[in-house]
Amino acid sequence: MAGFTHLFIPGPTNIPEEVRQAMNLPMEDMRAASFPNLTLPLFEDIKKVFKNETGRVFIYPSSGTGAWEAAMTNVLNPGDRVLMSRFGQFSHLWVDMAERLGFDVDVIDCEWGTGVPLDLYAERLRADKAHQIKGVFCTQNETATGVTSDVAGCRAVLDAVNHPALLFVDGVSSIGSRQEEWRVDCAVSGSQKGFMLPAGLGFLSVSKKALAASRVATHRRCYFSFDDMIRANDAGYFPYTPATQLLRGLRASLDLIAEEGLDNIFARHHRLAEGVRKAVDAWGLKLCAKAPQWHSDTVSAILVPEGIDSGDVVKRAYRTYQTSLGGGLNKVFGKVFRIGHLGWLNEVMVCASLSAAEMALLDCGVRLAPGSGVAAAIEHFRRTAAMPVAEAA
Repeated sequence: MAGFTHLFIPGPTNIPEEVRQAMNLPMEDMRAASFPNLTLPLFEDIKKVFKNETGRVFIYPSSGTGAWEAAMTNVLNPGDRVLMSRFGQFSHLWVDMAERLGFDVDVIDCEWGTGVPLDLYAERLRADKAHQIKGVFCTQNETATGVTSDVAGCRAVLDAVNHPALLFVDGVSSIGSRQEEWRVDCAVSGSQKGFMLPAGLGFLSVSKKALAASRVATHRRCYFSFDDMIRANDAGYFPYTPATQLLRGLRASLDLIAEEGLDNIFARHHRLAEGVRKAVDAWGLKLCAKAPQWHSDTVSAILVPEGIDSGDVVKRAYRTYQTSLGGGLNKVFGKVFRIGHLGWLNEVMVCASLSAAEMALLDCGVRLAPGSGVAAAIEHFRRTAAMPVAEAA
């Protein structure tokens, strides 16, 4: 088929040409004397994306899931009690990992379409007079349901009761595309979302408090050991074979992020997400997120009407209109389709995703006015453009 196949899933995201070209090079010697010229600045510059001034960031050859495991096994002890909430597929997977690694998980199940229940977290922490809870977990952006949780609120809850627990945040689909000032002890991300790279790098930003905890923690670890990484990283190397071409791509990605500026990136994502939300309203459909406070700026999970299988919408978009949309996962399987609006994209790309989704919805029997969603997004983008046409001329 002619033309591009368009990618609008929540990740992996579209890769900028500069990043693709940076990775298009012969294999290199990861033990060469010149290799630290690449890696040492990388360690420092990725800290800026996490806004980590006093701790350090680890780069693992893994997905974000590997960074999840690294965070828990390095700073916690076997059997430690942790407070978690489950409201989507990825928060569920983090709970599952914690249970399988042998932690005592106090899990709060929430309605899918909502996020971290700050009021219930406050109750649990207030009642924990002996400070048995050692870690508090927050999935900032639940990709399965298009829900964003309040990380700053989690920190405020901990501070309000003067609780010493470490704060863990899954920012796989938010860091590099949307983050807040959050005073987090372990922040997890991955290369394939806001960092605009292929999957294969897991990032873990660690506070001084978490580093101190890791020195006395007794959970077994090997591949993800902080100690092994620190010894090698301090010299510009890794304790095992790194993904050298991905590191070259990361250099280009970090340069693009620095050039645009984090605040501008956050504003761009919010504006593009608002365009998608305007389209959903115009279609007469609803988001899986139950209220505006939960709206994600990186992915929208859109509920289909009763009698429609969202999987059919996703298949139709791909097979007929060469566009990849995200399907529903777990409890929302068949009920939602997802449009990822994060990473390297602009207004026209978002309009393309909405056009394909709209055509697929119509083909699958959803009753809506053709062009309504795209038109709503266009009006939003024109109204909020940074520079009016008259001024640009």
